[in-house]
Amino acid sequence: MQLNLERPDYPFFLRGADGAGALVNDRRLTASFVVAPDTLVEAWPVRDVRQMTPADLDVVLALAPELVVLGTGPTQAFPPAAVMAACLQHGIGLEAMTNAAAARTYSVLAGEGRRVVAAFVFP
Repeated sequence: MQLNLERPDYPFFLRGADGAGALVNDRRLTASFVVAPDTLVEAWPVRDVRQMTPADLDVVLALAPELVVLGTGPTQAFPPAAVMAACLQHGIGLEAMTNAAAARTYSVLAGEGRRVVAAFVFP
């Protein structure tokens, strides 16, 4: 059987993530970041999902997503209610999950052409 590597037709693709880092294209990132198919925002200042504020979403919402996938680290955690409400007020869904699950979900949705933004939290 012949295997062919097919790269997505967008500039930033997420190869995977775990509690310690993520691989975007060929770069290993170990600090919190935000990724969309056409944008990579490094050094996102969030270090603990439980301490997030609605202002932390400014960079995420500026990318005009229809869905935000929030990678919360090696274990699933949820942001404060005010953060969830900030997304809902803009008509945007927010799903919180482990970094590994967020990477898989983001990759599937981006591959379908959905306007998805993933934000990954690393301590």
